[in-house]
Amino acid sequence: MTSASLRAAPLVASFALAGAAALATQAQAATTCEDLANLKVAGATITAAKTMVVGDRQPIETFGIPPLPVAQAYCRVNATLAPTAASSIKVEVWLPLETAWNGKFMATGNGGYGGSLGGPRLSMRPALKAGYAVAGTDMGHTEDGAGGEANWALNQPEKIVDWAHRANHETALFAKAMIAAHYGKGPRLSYFSGCSDGGREALMEAQRYPNDFDGIVAGAPANAWTRLMTSFAWSWKAVHEAPESRIPDASLAVVQKAALAQCDKLDGVADGVIEDPRLCKFDPAVVQCKPGQTAECLTPAQTAGLRKLYEGPRDPRTGKSLFPGYPAGGEAVPNAWPLWISGEKAQHPSFARSFFANFVYSDPNWQLAKLNFAANGDFKIAHDRLGALVASDNPDLSAFKARGGKLILFHGWSDAAITPYATIRYYDAVRKTMSVKGADSFSRLYMVPGLSHCFGGPGPNSFDMLATLDGWVDGGKAPDVVIASKTNNDYAGLLDMPAKTLRTRPLCAYPKVARWDGKGSTDEAASFSCAKPG
Repeated sequence: MTSASLRAAPLVASFALAGAAALATQAQAATTCEDLANLKVAGATITAAKTMVVGDRQPIETFGIPPLPVAQAYCRVNATLAPTAASSIKVEVWLPLETAWNGKFMATGNGGYGGSLGGPRLSMRPALKAGYAVAGTDMGHTEDGAGGEANWALNQPEKIVDWAHRANHETALFAKAMIAAHYGKGPRLSYFSGCSDGGREALMEAQRYPNDFDGIVAGAPANAWTRLMTSFAWSWKAVHEAPESRIPDASLAVVQKAALAQCDKLDGVADGVIEDPRLCKFDPAVVQCKPGQTAECLTPAQTAGLRKLYEGPRDPRTGKSLFPGYPAGGEAVPNAWPLWISGEKAQHPSFARSFFANFVYSDPNWQLAKLNFAANGDFKIAHDRLGALVASDNPDLSAFKARGGKLILFHGWSDAAITPYATIRYYDAVRKTMSVKGADSFSRLYMVPGLSHCFGGPGPNSFDMLATLDGWVDGGKAPDVVIASKTNNDYAGLLDMPAKTLRTRPLCAYPKVARWDGKGSTDEAASFSCAKPG
């Protein structure tokens, strides 16, 4: 048994050894939501259990979103889990009325370095509306005030373990106990859904705790964490270290315009979205200023920085690729490159600096300028020290497959936070490790043209992967096509707001791509079919 398993043992034992009879007794004693607050659960302190009714306001506490109105009654349970003396894992469980419960459970991932329940609450709302009992966690610490900072991790090995994988596992155990206590029976099926770091968490569950969930959705997964942080540092070096390499937003628009002019029509449809950026051989030299040109172009230093972003981090001596770069065509998408890569307050540098300073070197004064990109430098040190703990890039998912689990991955081609090429590389490794036939029997990957980081973007970016997963796990229908919509409000789904559908497009199971039939409306999914790329 691993040390992590030993640390988790007290809470696991409280559920496993008590047996079904004890849980049934608890369920009979806790006939109301408020009675859940009196339950005694080893390793957990239940701080509140309250019935939320229509008209109440649900705090969200993320992205500046005000408390949102409660659309249906449910039981809200708050607790703090402490699998170790250093742990303080905040969790929230929402239990719909028994008449509204579909008998299933969905846990949602967090994002970035976590530190708040705001992100999970946003994801819990639509799942609750669909009838699920839902849960989320802050990953075991309070955020530092900025999503890209991890000062909480300095000299805190147990909190790092909580963030890496333990918080979600403990949350799953606790939530299932609350479900059994409240309804008198456990969930018939359990799912996990997360995007970004939540995608890393999703794959961590599949790899470390394959029995926690029957189905998992992993969006834009940050699963190769140590390599990803190296690539974030590379972004800083490419367009931030030297002032002359900075690319202003106006110049990004010039780059995107040129990339779309060259590659948008490769799929036969000029719609401002590149269907498969792998086919786009865009050379940044085309936007470099010609002699005498000073506007609508990039300087040589900016062009060199842009080329580095497309290439990804490389060993300066050998030229060996350490991690994939970014695709062309989404440079000027709102809240994309400026937010993550090129802007004055871009997130990549803060994420990378905080990781190496607090996780790797335990030196709060460590700066990105010190980072050595050699294959045997800081990149290797970080991976050797922490890769096995924080990364979830193991392509062997045989234990999850053997228990009957189903896995859906997705990634947006316009994602500027985490390169979509990394998810393709991981899924290719899964198909190689488990065989194409073996991987196809329990997993799917959908690449989403025009989707930014997890939501938003110029392409059809609204789709229901939870319903798709449930149709596979509970309905036995293997999904080869998912229909995505572009609406007049990219955030309508998250905020439960009305929206008008502008166009639809099929998302094809990798490696296939959507191909227009050449005659139907390009705004209708029915005019497209899935075909081999190229």
